Amino acid sequence: MHRIIVEEKKWVSESRFLHALNYCMLLPGPEAQQLATYIGWLMHWTLGGIIAGGLFILPGAFSIMALSIIYALWGHVGIVAALFFGLKAAVLAIVIQAVVRIGKRGLKTIAMRGLAAVSFIAIFFFAVPFPLIILAAALLGYIGAAYGSTAFAAVGHGDAHEDGESLLGNETPPHARPSAKQAIKISSMWLALWLVPVVGILLAAGTENVFAQIAVFFSKMAVVTFGGAYAVLAYVAQQAVETYHWLTPPEMLDGLGMAETTPGPLIMVLQFVGFMAAFRSPGDMPPLLAGALGGLLATWVTFVPCFLWIFLGAPYIETVRQNKALAGALAAITAAVVGVILNLAIWFAIHTIFHKTFAVEGYGFSFDAPVISSVDFWGLALSIAAAVAIFRFRVGMLQTLAGACLTGVGLFFVGVI
Repeated sequence: MHRIIVEEKKWVSESRFLHALNYCMLLPGPEAQQLATYIGWLMHWTLGGIIAGGLFILPGAFSIMALSIIYALWGHVGIVAALFFGLKAAVLAIVIQAVVRIGKRGLKTIAMRGLAAVSFIAIFFFAVPFPLIILAAALLGYIGAAYGSTAFAAVGHGDAHEDGESLLGNETPPHARPSAKQAIKISSMWLALWLVPVVGILLAAGTENVFAQIAVFFSKMAVVTFGGAYAVLAYVAQQAVETYHWLTPPEMLDGLGMAETTPGPLIMVLQFVGFMAAFRSPGDMPPLLAGALGGLLATWVTFVPCFLWIFLGAPYIETVRQNKALAGALAAITAAVVGVILNLAIWFAIHTIFHKTFAVEGYGFSFDAPVISSVDFWGLALSIAAAVAIFRFRVGMLQTLAGACLTGVGLFFVGVI
């Protein structure tokens, strides 16, 4: 997005792009889609934001829906299961790569490395709620930067510079200026689009219905999940698996693998989660129809709030460019997210490479430890091979995923799995 929007098309300047990115990373939900919406809104007001944000997710939504149907119908057929066996192994390596990549960019000071470690310990060993960790980190970074501390100086953005003239220029366009009347109008419309369906489902079906659970859970996620796609997935995966029992950890990895290989944002895996939840509890509906509606409902309540945050907040954010306190909050969130993603990687590994786990508890902490004798040696070997390909030989993500899938199918044909 940066290469095309700033360098090639020159739609906006470097500093304006980074300012928008800073704001989107401070929002709950998927920042990539929000950034696309922000740029579209900045250039062409509400219609531009809807077109940019909507078209950013539609290809992925169609792709994930098709793959979810295939998975639900044939996911346990030998050759398809073998393909997803390879996919899971590669995704483990990709999540670890995300930890390393974000860690190198974000953990520039001792304070940031300490915050990442505390975040990991808090969520993995003490089950501290993910939103609380991110909000505490943002508050710490904001206060520290506001009082002049450099412990949480913004990372990866440096001193933004103008790279020549941009199409938009440096002036704030008329529609990007704050207006109380416009804010009330926007809030009313987008809150209605988001919450009226949720309330309607709750009133019609009750709180125990799977569609009501999907609507409420993903609406809550849209409000409290900060820190980008991998951080969101850490929260969603553990809630969907351990609280709602919509799917298993290996199935969550399968969905993540689908999202990695399809166009659009990684967060589209949430549509797969909603699909599987409704597919398994269809009520009086045909399972595939229920699954499709569940997936679309999850997508709707995940992304509609994103448009609300941008259309409502962006005019005010345009007035506070170069705010050091906000930059400090962003940097602290980035540090905390490294610990959260590390938790995701270890949680996935424990529940997929090992067939059995046991609970370890005491002195306020609790976590699932693997039963070493239950290790899946082929899954472990394939995960290690994928990690070697990514880290040692710099093989691309799609090539690694394809190679792992083909290896899984090959192991199936020789009778190993």
